Amino acid sequence: MKILRNYLDNIKPNFVSDGKHVKWFPLFDAIENLFFSYGKKTKNPIHVRDAVDIQKVMVTVWLATFPAMFFGMYNLGANSLEYLESINQQNTGDWHHYFVSIVGYDSSSFLSKLWFGACYFLPIYFVVFTVGIAWEALFAIVRKHEINEGAFVSTVLFALSCPPDIPLWQAAMGISFGLVIGKEIFGGTGKNFLNPALTGRAFLYFAYPAQISGDKVWVAGISDYNIIPEGYSGATALGVAAESGMAGITNSYTWMDAFLGNIPGSVGETSIIAILIGLAVLLITKVASYRIVLGTFVGMILMSSLLNIVGSDSNPMFAIPWYWHAVIGSFAFGLVFMATEPVSGSGTNTGRWIYGIVIGVTVILIRVINPAFPEGMMLAILFANLLAPVIDHMVVMSNIKRRKALYNE
Repeated sequence: MKILRNYLDNIKPNFVSDGKHVKWFPLFDAIENLFFSYGKKTKNPIHVRDAVDIQKVMVTVWLATFPAMFFGMYNLGANSLEYLESINQQNTGDWHHYFVSIVGYDSSSFLSKLWFGACYFLPIYFVVFTVGIAWEALFAIVRKHEINEGAFVSTVLFALSCPPDIPLWQAAMGISFGLVIGKEIFGGTGKNFLNPALTGRAFLYFAYPAQISGDKVWVAGISDYNIIPEGYSGATALGVAAESGMAGITNSYTWMDAFLGNIPGSVGETSIIAILIGLAVLLITKVASYRIVLGTFVGMILMSSLLNIVGSDSNPMFAIPWYWHAVIGSFAFGLVFMATEPVSGSGTNTGRWIYGIVIGVTVILIRVINPAFPEGMMLAILFANLLAPVIDHMVVMSNIKRRKALYNE
């Protein structure tokens, strides 16, 4: 590392001040920050000094996704190999086969399951990361500022929310829309009012619904062969609930299956226990706000319990209890990694409670009341993103009025 440090120090004059490559400084800065922390520190005692910076926050979030990421790849492989075995196939039917065949199609092998999932997820992540960083670098060069690590997290969250069979060009379009339209045109990281990863995900959902939703997109290979043997279903637990209610869920999965992650879904959303490990990391490091987490749970429990009491003869989703809502779909993944994103969420402590409650209530309303869109978490968070500035403004104005009243007394 000392050799690398000396080399970067030697070429750095070319990228700063009047150096001949000064316009490429954002790229040099990104490479330098990849290996080394920022060297300058404040020394004056009036400054508040902290070891935490944006780079470390983003790396913390990125690392917090690892338990869900690795379990998700394993689970994807387990479900997909089970499906391929049920139709007597030892071929994915597409280009993934050339990589999968390196390890094989053994549905009883842990390594085969993990490798199979990696063969589908890692290409998506590679494309999304490359395209996302390219956009970030382009805007940094044009605006003459440093490359921000925000895209580092947005790309992994976006990739984790994609179906395994999504065409790579669509993944590239989705992250492009999310970063450019959802963040860069508003000034970049810190100025976006929408979550970039969710913005890109929403774009794909409405632009290419066949590749981003339905029962056949969550298990790799089903869309290639289009064969569903008797007794096998690639439907997610939430999809089953929307069609058949509690009876359908309990006939297909147990609550523990959903909690542990032994169900179909996007790579990042399946295992609640893996997501909770990530949540613990974010809460301990204070990257995430516990107020948003608890507020979302409170809103979800209240709204789902209310609809349980109201009931419905025609809509089976009314009967789904809160403890099932918490473990199916992308509720947990969206709550931990999307809702707690500090830029697009509320910034005041009271506002964070309100913001979380809005998400919890809205996700249940969308899941239950809207039969065309049984998921809901993505739109609920984006809706709360739009309300966050208003929520904070109301909280601040309320505090001002209260303090004025105390002063006048």
